[in-house]
Amino acid sequence: MQAKKKNAEAITSREMRALEVNAEYLGISLLQLMENAGRNVAAEITSRCPREQKVAIFCGLGGNGGDGFVAARHLLSQGFKVAVVLAGKGRDIRHEAALQNWCALQPLRESIPIQEVTDSSAIPAVDAEVVVDALLGTGTKGKLKPPITQIVEYINALDAFKIAVDVPTGIDSDTGDVLGNAVKANVTVTFHKSKTGLRAAKKYVGEVVVRDIGLPDEMSKLAGPGDVLMAKKPRTAGAHKGDFGRLLVIGGSEVFSGAPALVSLAALRSGVDIVYLAAPSKTAYAVSSMSPDLITLKLKGDYLSAGNVTALQPYLESVDAVVMGPGLGVHAETREFVKACVTAVESAGKPLLLDADGLKAFAEFKRALRVPLVLTPHAGEYAILAGRKLPESLAERIAEVQETAAELKAVIVLKGQVDVVCDAKRVKLNFTGNQGMTVGGTGDVLSGVVGALLAQKADPFEAAVAGAFVNGAAGDFVAADIGYHLVATDLLEWIPRVFDDPMSHLKVRKTDGNS
Repeated sequence: MQAKKKNAEAITSREMRALEVNAEYLGISLLQLMENAGRNVAAEITSRCPREQKVAIFCGLGGNGGDGFVAARHLLSQGFKVAVVLAGKGRDIRHEAALQNWCALQPLRESIPIQEVTDSSAIPAVDAEVVVDALLGTGTKGKLKPPITQIVEYINALDAFKIAVDVPTGIDSDTGDVLGNAVKANVTVTFHKSKTGLRAAKKYVGEVVVRDIGLPDEMSKLAGPGDVLMAKKPRTAGAHKGDFGRLLVIGGSEVFSGAPALVSLAALRSGVDIVYLAAPSKTAYAVSSMSPDLITLKLKGDYLSAGNVTALQPYLESVDAVVMGPGLGVHAETREFVKACVTAVESAGKPLLLDADGLKAFAEFKRALRVPLVLTPHAGEYAILAGRKLPESLAERIAEVQETAAELKAVIVLKGQVDVVCDAKRVKLNFTGNQGMTVGGTGDVLSGVVGALLAQKADPFEAAVAGAFVNGAAGDFVAADIGYHLVATDLLEWIPRVFDDPMSHLKVRKTDGNS
């Protein structure tokens, strides 16, 4: 039997869903997780109740119901008399793992009576000392609907010991709100970590027991497709221009015109609606010739100086996020521009991403900002930013980067063979990417992806993690297609494909042996 975990930390439903998706990406299937969850429910009942008692398990059509199906099978093997009541028709189960476990119950119907309820008037009379609520799980939002609401009322009226699976049906697992009505459980068996809403719903959850389902804490520190799903903004049919953000990219100089263009094109491929690229006049005209998709703001001078900030002010007010640094150059006047522009961005209240030359300039006056700040250095840029070289071991690097992130109240993406993403409290490691991505410009693509997510109002840490995964995964697809002799523009067409189906990277990961 697996040990109970302390009910200390809590997790939101979206974080749990992302972890489950990442687990599947890393080789642990939803079927395995469901088996572990259902077995733990059965183990909790076995530890509390005599085996001659009768158990009725009320199941929904989703994953929570699947946990109930597994529990029924394990309880039968332990000698309990078990019955299952399904809220709906078995043919309507769409959750793949739940469907497999539903099918596994069918040969056992002589031993496990199953009744399907599609109408509130057809709720069967239940004779049981133990009732299991496996109707609805952590993803439930909005008021309960028939026949679920009537089944909940029926469960509450039963004189039985009641165990809820993961969260009592009718409780919002994130807020603890009651969604019309809710099961009043004696015990709630929840998985991996407690859910954030359970503490606020003590009247309904009873005793909370947290059980392991095979997701070690180390796994929660690995980036995966779930992080992409969590960060990207759903696109509805009724969306309008601007609903998916406006991004201002500030960069370029008389020498470097490609870097800010790559940032802008990557941001557009990441779904942001409008990108303004601000650059010195000659650079801006050169960038305009690269693509008709680019809107350029032509600023005075061969490189930027503090006097250019005034011209940017209207755009700082209208955009949703700013990326600054790629290709700026390191002129003394440009470093003064960065300092003045950081202040202007801060006054406008917009999230800011600093990269490349913007990072180098920021190192001279670095401070915590009043707006979300994302910094994306490679090892050399980090040494300039922090004033010290990074240690060699990954564990020491993580500690070092997180300390700097805490000092600056920033999110830091340390680019490398393994990307280290930190804020003051959270750490994620990203393993996508390959040796072909040492070519110049791939870091600019990363800045564009993260900047686009910031403009779409994603949490800065989540945006950084998702951006690192997407950028590296796009590079892996390119390498699988043409080898390691890639250029940064090759990544652009793969970005939307990774966003649309981040789990597709699994095929490349299995092929090249990345972990």
